[in-house]
Amino acid sequence: MRILSEAHFPELPNYYRGKVRENYDLPDGSRIIISTDRLSAFDRILTCIPYKGQVLTQTARYWFEATKDICPNHVIGYPDPNVVVGKRLDILPVEIVVRGYLAGTTGTSILTLYKKGERQMYGMQLPDGMRDNEKLPQPVITPTSKEFDGGHDEPLTPTEIVERGLLTEQQWATLSRYALALFARGQEMAAERGLILVDTKYEFGTDENGEIILADEIHTPDSSRYWLAESYQAAFEAGRRPESFDKDFVRAWVAERCDPYKDAIPEIPVDLIQQTSDVYIKAFEAITAQKFQPDDSGATPLERIRHNLAPYFP
Repeated sequence: MRILSEAHFPELPNYYRGKVRENYDLPDGSRIIISTDRLSAFDRILTCIPYKGQVLTQTARYWFEATKDICPNHVIGYPDPNVVVGKRLDILPVEIVVRGYLAGTTGTSILTLYKKGERQMYGMQLPDGMRDNEKLPQPVITPTSKEFDGGHDEPLTPTEIVERGLLTEQQWATLSRYALALFARGQEMAAERGLILVDTKYEFGTDENGEIILADEIHTPDSSRYWLAESYQAAFEAGRRPESFDKDFVRAWVAERCDPYKDAIPEIPVDLIQQTSDVYIKAFEAITAQKFQPDDSGATPLERIRHNLAPYFP
């Protein structure tokens, strides 16, 4: 299988390795971001999934191009299917999640908080009697603190964001407008594909002029929750989770066999890895209505990327 497990090029300056992406800051103020095929869960790398990096880069590309009339984004170019060259930004310290449904599993999701009995959260009030996965009256923003030092994110209200000096009132107003407009466009286009965009995460930063810019990724299978629209009503009435692009085969398999936070990870079966790859490709094709075209040029993905990035080498 053609795998991009790492993308370290000594020819490029200012290397930074993230869990999934490899980054290089160039002298001209741009950043090279390479999406590898690494699969991260439980605060560690479990394995690599063929074509995952290409799927995520190309899905984000589809959405960046489809929403560039709504707000500016960081994209400068795509020298390779796994690579985006973007404007280097100062990332804002607030993580933005927009939600259209009472759903989620994390500690900061509105469903988790709702089940704990909370009705007032993120500066809004939810009524009693709502059910799992119920559609909200209108999409809402659920901001959390963005802990860069490994701490735990915590829910925030718009008032807290401004009072703590995380964002100015004007920044919050602009960011909120962008996020809700992006989500509305995403829901509209997803509906045309027979999908429901349930919720999604956005990351914004500011450029050298203080302009707010959309960064990272947008509406990918990793940053967003999608349901298959045709499955929603029956599942909701039965109290089940609607069908989605279930990519967590590997995560579930590992969790059943060890303590993934402490133990060594057992060898993961090849067919499980391939199954996950197939789901990522299926998600790309469903979301974009485009046929996935794997780029198998070059002896390896690493050599292909090295060739395509040669113009950026000093």
